[in-house]
Amino acid sequence: MNQRIRSMDQFRGYTVAGMFLVNFLGGFAAVHPVLKHHNNYCSYADTIMPGFFFAVGFALRLVLLRNIAASGSRTAYRKAVWRSLALILLGVVVYHLDGRYRTWQELVNLGWWGFVQTSFWREPFQALVHIAVTSLWILPVVARGVRARVAWAVASGLLHLSLSAWFWYDLLHEKRVIDGGPLGFLTWCLPMLAGSLAYDYVIAPSRLAVWGAVAMGAGYLISSVNGWAPLPFWPPDAPPDLWTMSQRAGSLSYHTFGAGFSLTLYAGFVWLVDRHYLGHSVFENLGQNALAGYLIHSLIDDVVKPFAPKDSPLWWALAMFSIYFYLSYRFVRYLNEHKHYLRL
Repeated sequence: MNQRIRSMDQFRGYTVAGMFLVNFLGGFAAVHPVLKHHNNYCSYADTIMPGFFFAVGFALRLVLLRNIAASGSRTAYRKAVWRSLALILLGVVVYHLDGRYRTWQELVNLGWWGFVQTSFWREPFQALVHIAVTSLWILPVVARGVRARVAWAVASGLLHLSLSAWFWYDLLHEKRVIDGGPLGFLTWCLPMLAGSLAYDYVIAPSRLAVWGAVAMGAGYLISSVNGWAPLPFWPPDAPPDLWTMSQRAGSLSYHTFGAGFSLTLYAGFVWLVDRHYLGHSVFENLGQNALAGYLIHSLIDDVVKPFAPKDSPLWWALAMFSIYFYLSYRFVRYLNEHKHYLRL
């Protein structure tokens, strides 16, 4: 496919817009809890990041297959590896490493091994680095058939579950990791591989919707191993455990549900956009330059948030969000109009 797939541009743009929404409004006391991250159930806010991985998996399969056909496997895979390594570097620059050292002696006392042990738990492992590491993890199978990719996803999820039961679940809470921490790639690969499957069946939205519903149901059943959990988007009445849908823990139940949610939602975009030629220019602009939108929105957030205290009334929070969203969108649209696309 040489032409852009409009449904994916629209889906990606929706995901960027959803990121703007939950990242800005999630910090206000007056905003409904469903727009916030809680790490003890799956809120609407928790569905946004799997959407990014879903879109990346879709694009990764598309680009890899195209490059293999054009220049051969060795060149195609080399490009994919270098692209992921470049994204890791960008992510480390954006997020920084853990640790702050006030004196030279503190750094000397830490030593090289101490530096490695303390610098890579929390801050570096956020969206961009997770995307890059997960892309490397699925690279051996992303160009292969459906069975290989599904088997890889299942094996990765079960490995993460086993390691979590052994030691990882307790350790990740001790270290207060973000989005699954260093082992998050084992389950972030579920929505990413779901995106690669969506590329294969983009002409069959009904099949995508059915698969999505099955995956969401499976995610809910996994979360209910120790008793029926509240439905997604509803807060629980029991403390979280290994089976809880948790973005912080990168739990198997959360990523299974998130992959299914993305599949089902994308099926709707295929039906609306590719079948009935409906869409919105805001989603289209954001979707064509998603990385720029991701980087720009945090800069705009730093400008607007000082004038929006967390205890602001809802009307003021929404007013500040409108300014923040408009500025973020206008910057992205300006880049698009001048053909400046930020891609790796």
